[in-house]
Amino acid sequence: RSEKKGEENAILTSFNRNFRSRNDGNPQTMNFLAAPEIVTAMAFAGRLSFNPMTDTLLDKNGQKFQFNPPSGDDLPRQGFEAGRATYEPPSPTPTPDPSVEINIDPKSNRLQALEAFEPWHGDEFRNIRVLLKVKGKCTTDHISAAGPWLKYKGHLENIAENTLIGALNADTGKVNSAIDITNNKEDTIPEVAKSYKRQNIDWMVIADHNYGEGSAREHAALQVRYLGCPLIISRSFARIHETNLKKQGVLPLTFVNEDDYEKISSGDVIETVGVRDIAPGKPVQLIVTKPDGSKVTIDAKHTMSQDQIGWFKKGSALNLIKSINHVK
Repeated sequence: RSEKKGEENAILTSFNRNFRSRNDGNPQTMNFLAAPEIVTAMAFAGRLSFNPMTDTLLDKNGQKFQFNPPSGDDLPRQGFEAGRATYEPPSPTPTPDPSVEINIDPKSNRLQALEAFEPWHGDEFRNIRVLLKVKGKCTTDHISAAGPWLKYKGHLENIAENTLIGALNADTGKVNSAIDITNNKEDTIPEVAKSYKRQNIDWMVIADHNYGEGSAREHAALQVRYLGCPLIISRSFARIHETNLKKQGVLPLTFVNEDDYEKISSGDVIETVGVRDIAPGKPVQLIVTKPDGSKVTIDAKHTMSQDQIGWFKKGSALNLIKSINHVK
């Protein structure tokens, strides 16, 4: 319904993907989740004020009628199909064969070989630039949008063009906005991230509560890592996204004091203290240098296990697996 784009609207749906613009392409549409029975009854009424338990509707003859409460079995009487008869295990491959090549058309804009990320350099992070301070909700759909971008899921460079385009910049007050400190010009978040990547400038994100909530899409972690983000600090993380960041070699930190979120801004320069000797439960500090040269020290913490620290040191979980199995 393109004619409704930009207008406030509401959708009642039983489909549990209620990200902004997901159902009808309109960012102003509010999505409410309900059981299929409620959605069906409300569809007949055509209004959200309808109460299917007490209100009546008119049939084609103008007669009032009321829905009966739904009834049925909560679970299948015969149980669920085990599914084992349809499962075929893959052929065993005891040892990887490095001679096997996957041929991808170099002109393809949908498929691209995934290159291994560089391992951690083994020292503190220094001179990390805060590219973005996120304000409010930032789901994985804000970090890696779906819709027309889904065709690029096999091409990391192309899908990275949508990185954080739905995020609200707390400093500019705009969505998909960032200031490039190398030229002091405002641009989109992906463009600034690519500019920093070309110049070998590490950058990071300052995030609000429950950063990365929603879908478990791994591209939300892959993309920031690909564009040169080794570190994200938030008031809190959504659990699955936090793990996905760890798997891609990104260090997820949280503020010990959530109010310290207010002490960092886009363009600040960050240095870590404690990453070089990172260990489970061991705190980390961030030394924040402001544009005027003043410094602020912020206490941070992480939830990295010893195994996850291994992922971080190798650059990703896949890198660690490759090193253990001696895969080329």
